[in-house]
Amino acid sequence: MSNTGLWWTVAGIGAAFAAKAFLDKKRRIDFHDKTVVITGGSRGLGLVLARQFVEQGANVAICARDQDELSRAQTDLRYRGADVFTYACDITVKEEAEQFVRAVGQVLGSIDVLVNNAGTIVVGPLEHMTESDFREAMESNLWSAFNMINAVLPQMKKARAGRIVNVTSFGGKVAIPHLAPYSVSKFAFVGYSEALRSELLKEGIYVTTICPGLIRTGSARNAIFKGQNEKEYTVFKISDSIPFFTIAADDCARQIIESCRLGEADRVITLPAKIATALHGLAPGLVTDMLALFNTLLPAPGGIGEQRTVGKASETWLSESILTRLTDEAAVENNEM
Repeated sequence: MSNTGLWWTVAGIGAAFAAKAFLDKKRRIDFHDKTVVITGGSRGLGLVLARQFVEQGANVAICARDQDELSRAQTDLRYRGADVFTYACDITVKEEAEQFVRAVGQVLGSIDVLVNNAGTIVVGPLEHMTESDFREAMESNLWSAFNMINAVLPQMKKARAGRIVNVTSFGGKVAIPHLAPYSVSKFAFVGYSEALRSELLKEGIYVTTICPGLIRTGSARNAIFKGQNEKEYTVFKISDSIPFFTIAADDCARQIIESCRLGEADRVITLPAKIATALHGLAPGLVTDMLALFNTLLPAPGGIGEQRTVGKASETWLSESILTRLTDEAAVENNEM
């Protein structure tokens, strides 16, 4: 390459970095005195996000279905010096989502940031998954966010400003065996979120799609299991506890908040999730066939079949061993007990 060509290359790279820095600065927001709504905020990642948004000076509102969980979350946040608005509702019901948004408006004012974190997960072989499992996953993981977004959009459009953060999953980029309903709903959620991004930027609304890998929140205790539930839960919980393969809830929440602050289009969190997503993009057939081999190592159909039970009812000596210490500690810390 000639000196002139090298100079132009360096100049181009420099201009690209300068343009990115300019856009990052222009899009960056301060959360102080902003009203932030977090769905599924009573435990797990949602509770951790609430703690960190409060630390940023935001006025926070959280919702969940369980009033007792919300009360414990509120006590936790007050102990840390923060008072948040809590509201018990089922946001898969459009009217209840709208009521929640109106209540937030009356107490905290116009909503600046919406974090769609609520969701559910059912674990087990495809043979034991029913139509109702798929429908429930779509209701909890997609339509709840749809209801909340439609409820807040009028005020964000009027202000010509707003941030919407959709916490999906790398399971919405790569379909994981024994998580079929979950992956189907998360794939739909990723598509919806990306479509919103492209259509709402003109309104000054930044939509961010978050695709985390495995997070140590302690939520395995409250996930739903089918088939050989004890084996399914043990595999799930141990996988959720492996250092470096998973990420601590605090670290994940920090990344989500920073991505929201910068108005990023998307962010895949954890190195394994980034690698899996990249490989799937390059060779989807190869990755799918590799996952088919992985599936042969997972528990076979049987056990309780299509019946459902939660993780905390499926404990074994192995799921309560030192191998899962990090997840058990997270469960205590994040109101999952």
